[in-house]
Amino acid sequence: MTSDVTAFEFEFRTIQGEALPLSRFEGKPVLIVNTASQCGFTPQYRELQGLWEQYRQRGLTVIGVPSNDFGAQEPGTEQEIATFCEVNYSVTFPLTAKQQVVGAEAHPFYLWVSEVAGEDARPRWNFHKYLIGPDGRLVNIYPSKVSPLDKALVDEIERLLG
Repeated sequence: MTSDVTAFEFEFRTIQGEALPLSRFEGKPVLIVNTASQCGFTPQYRELQGLWEQYRQRGLTVIGVPSNDFGAQEPGTEQEIATFCEVNYSVTFPLTAKQQVVGAEAHPFYLWVSEVAGEDARPRWNFHKYLIGPDGRLVNIYPSKVSPLDKALVDEIERLLG
C-alpha cells in the first residue's frame, strides 16, 4: 500500500452482514474504535454513543469494531454483541462484524494503520480509537484509556467538523 491509500479505500461488513464501505463517509470525520463487551473499558460505549448523538448531525460517524483479540473479551456471536450494545448502552452507531484487529490476519484497515503510522499505532487493547479526517487520512490515535469525551479528542472532532 502506498501513502496515497486512505481509509476510504476499506470496507467492513456491518454486524447485520451488510457492506459498510468507508468511502460512504468521504468528506466527513470518522472515529473507528475496536470494542469488546467484557472489558473494563466497555462503559466507553456510553461515551461513544454520546459523541455520536452530539455530532452525527454535523457529520461525524462513530464505528465500533467488535474484536476478541484482547483477553478474549468479545466471545459472543454478532447477534449477542448487537443485543448487548443495544440493551446495555442504547448503541445506535454502526457496529461492524467481529474482526481481528492485530496480527497478520487483521482486517486490512488495521494493517493500513500500522503501515501509515508505524507498529506503535496498532491497537494495544480494546477501545483503541482512530480519528480519520474528511480526506480519509489518519488524523490521530487515542489509546484505550483516553475517554471518547476527552477534551483533546472532542476538540479535534470540532476542528474537523469546522
